Amino acid sequence: MDKKQVIEILEEIGTLLELKGENPFKTRAYENAARALRGVSEDLNELVASNRLRGIKGIGEAISEKITTLVTTGTLKYYEELRRSFPPGIMELLRIPGLGPKKAKKLLDDLGVASIDDLEKACKENRVAKLEGFSAKSQQNLLDGIQQIRQFASRHLYHHAEQAARPLFEAVKKHAKVIRAELAGSLRRHKETIKDIDIVASCKEADRAAIMDFFTKLPTVQNIIAKGDTKSSVLLENGIAADLRLTTDKDFPYLLHHLTGSAEHNIALRGHGQKLGIKVSEWGLFKGEKLIRCKDETEIFAALGMSYVPPELREDTGELDAALKDKIPRLIENEDLKGVLHCHSTYSDGANSIREMAEECRRLGFEYFGICDHSMSVYYAKGLPPERVKQQHKEIDKLNAELKGFHIFKGTECDILPDGKLDYPDNVLASFDFVVASIHSSMNMTEEQATKRLIKAMEHPAVKIIGHPTGRLLLGREGYPINHRKVIEAAAELGVSIEINASPHRFDLDWRYCKYAAEKGVQISINPDAHEVAGIADIFYGVGIARKGWLRKNEVLNTKSTKEIAKWFRETR
Repeated sequence: MDKKQVIEILEEIGTLLELKGENPFKTRAYENAARALRGVSEDLNELVASNRLRGIKGIGEAISEKITTLVTTGTLKYYEELRRSFPPGIMELLRIPGLGPKKAKKLLDDLGVASIDDLEKACKENRVAKLEGFSAKSQQNLLDGIQQIRQFASRHLYHHAEQAARPLFEAVKKHAKVIRAELAGSLRRHKETIKDIDIVASCKEADRAAIMDFFTKLPTVQNIIAKGDTKSSVLLENGIAADLRLTTDKDFPYLLHHLTGSAEHNIALRGHGQKLGIKVSEWGLFKGEKLIRCKDETEIFAALGMSYVPPELREDTGELDAALKDKIPRLIENEDLKGVLHCHSTYSDGANSIREMAEECRRLGFEYFGICDHSMSVYYAKGLPPERVKQQHKEIDKLNAELKGFHIFKGTECDILPDGKLDYPDNVLASFDFVVASIHSSMNMTEEQATKRLIKAMEHPAVKIIGHPTGRLLLGREGYPINHRKVIEAAAELGVSIEINASPHRFDLDWRYCKYAAEKGVQISINPDAHEVAGIADIFYGVGIARKGWLRKNEVLNTKSTKEIAKWFRETR
């Protein structure tokens, strides 16, 4: 069992103990252990093998033994028995926005609510509103949350799908009988949420049965949905479905292109092909009855008079016109990024120290790092009062003197208050190298209110970046409505960057608005919003979103060198 799975189990144990009404110290012990593991960059198997788990702050002896059991055996009797002591649907309840363990326990104890269906029935019968601690408004919010969960029931966050797909794809690709293999579908196009995993592979006809047997017996496969000669579908342990399609090697490029999609892109491409007298399908390109042979997707586009269209752009948003004119941009790549901005540390709600975060950035090849802990009104995330800001800046000065060839910028994620003002006085704001301004409170706004609030914050000269502009949580919370064009136009006029928050729970700014932002001259910053060392690499998910938004290297703020971005922070406004 890997570290991510162990962390999820520790967190679930903590939640189940809280539902059970256990001592809060016991509950927090599991939460603290999960947080401690998140902050460890070392391989968990090595820590277990060398008996060093107990030395990690936040992990006691009893939990250390449980982690060791999970890693070495893949199971834990204590966890299984704890789960069996609750109705099977209880954890699903906690996916509903605003419903935590304490309220879920009250619903279970007082109303017998043990599933989402139970809760919906209780709400519709007006029984929840009558409970102590609930109201008619909170009852309606729960019903809205249930509707939201059902709306997204068939979708999965990108990183969950990518992490599930990677070992599956690598196993298929390395199979001795497989000639070529690629991921396809929405995962290859880097959509923000994913329905299922698509893998396309080529092989000889005689080898299909052996490959399908291999695929359906892979370790993460929980159930076989369907098994055939050219297509098999399985359900993985994490609830995501995966399809494997097999074809001949000569047909591989056509099937790969077709299954990569999107449907809108494919329809537009077929329409263009018809104008040329070419039939485009998953079986090939045909001029009359004659197959136009293509070795790869580049040759497919070339046969249709186009330059290659990267998978991320295949959404019928102008990519075919651009390809016909050879105007597909050279999209940003991971290697173009020079630094990391907007990360948190133990000064606020992060799991790692500034030093640990900086060292991880340096290990990943970056030359600078911007710390952005929360501002003072965000009390639930240990927001920094002015005296703590001074203390943090002294520590950063010491680290900058020590870490040669690497620079830590002094930043803050400063809350935008309901009236659009910032959460620090001007003298404190002036002490930072840069300010990321974000909304975390009073989020029930009209489009006009939210747009005005963001623009007013941008008008403050200390603000360099607007963070997660809509506040959305994918598959969890719709963002507050904003007029994207007005916000982008204001950012262009004021010289403010807009963030693509690269957390796979956010991907905010939405990729659909990146192209307009670039056209207006707005610099986009790709920020991981990392709260632990492991989260820093989320920045690379953000690159996928930026590519999907047609962004070039020069349109992304943190492709600048240390000197260039320091100058931008000083002189941009």
